[in-house]
Amino acid sequence: MQYVKGDILTQDGFKKGYLGFEGYKVVELSKRSPPEKPVAQGFIVPTFVNAHTHIGDSFVRRKNIELPRNAEELVAPPNGLKHRLLRKASEKEIIDGMKSSVNEMIEAGTSHFCDFREDGIDGVYQLQNALKNKKINSMVLSRPWQMRYDKKELELLLKNSDGIGLSSISDWEYSEIEKITKHAKHEKKIFALHASEAVREDIDLILDLKPDFLVHMVSATESDLARVKEENTPVIICPRSNAFFNLKTNLKLMKKTGIDLMLGTDNAMLNVPNVLEELIYLKNSTSAFSTQELLNMITYTPRKALNLDDCIHGPTSYGNFVVLNRGSLELVYIFKKNKR
Repeated sequence: MQYVKGDILTQDGFKKGYLGFEGYKVVELSKRSPPEKPVAQGFIVPTFVNAHTHIGDSFVRRKNIELPRNAEELVAPPNGLKHRLLRKASEKEIIDGMKSSVNEMIEAGTSHFCDFREDGIDGVYQLQNALKNKKINSMVLSRPWQMRYDKKELELLLKNSDGIGLSSISDWEYSEIEKITKHAKHEKKIFALHASEAVREDIDLILDLKPDFLVHMVSATESDLARVKEENTPVIICPRSNAFFNLKTNLKLMKKTGIDLMLGTDNAMLNVPNVLEELIYLKNSTSAFSTQELLNMITYTPRKALNLDDCIHGPTSYGNFVVLNRGSLELVYIFKKNKR
């Protein structure tokens, strides 16, 4: 039996105590001191969920390319630089880049990630290839090859992915998005999209699509955020990516409105997909959130929002957890055994 000791993050907050584990399971949870010297001490928290990634562009980090700091020029479909580079890249180059990002997530204590995958069914297959023999759980949100609704294509995409993840309503004909979301909802699959990133978009049109969650909302107004809260729609924020584009989320306003917030690392061409680094960046950028609130953004909140079937810690659970340094929040220990 081995032990970790410290402040255990539960859904009801931090509880002092220890976890005892052996093999691949947590078999003991106690408020007392452990009977033997622990292998690690600190904040004991569930493994991380990176709620928003684009790891298909990971290969771009290996190139010596100066990237434009304008979101439309870099990432907007269909002709942003990212999409032009994806069209030119070989399949091997794309897959190797994704494998690298997946390994980086695993090593950083991430057990789940949700990826917006471009390039139609080919993009889905590429990600499936990259995930072979990797001990990480993925939620893959696909995207039509052409920026329009095609019934047969949607059927194929939804059969091979967890749902649909689109760019903003500004990029698409709204009627096409309506058809896509209707199809996804009919198949009981996830529908999500970027919203009000660089410019404010009509929140009523966005919410009429009944998204399961939104990404960014940097340019949203207080009334927009209030509407999102009314609909109980979670929002994923990506502060490092936003900062690259000189965009700043109004975090105090988001907290004031009480929206459920999650963290994502966004485009892997910009940042290593380490969601703990995202959290530390956010912690150093704002005093709006407590350490507990920040940790919930990469543990319990995304597990609930993404309907993840994941035992966290407790007697006889699979007990995926990490231990963090109380001061720096740096990773000091990982215990992770995914069920699949």
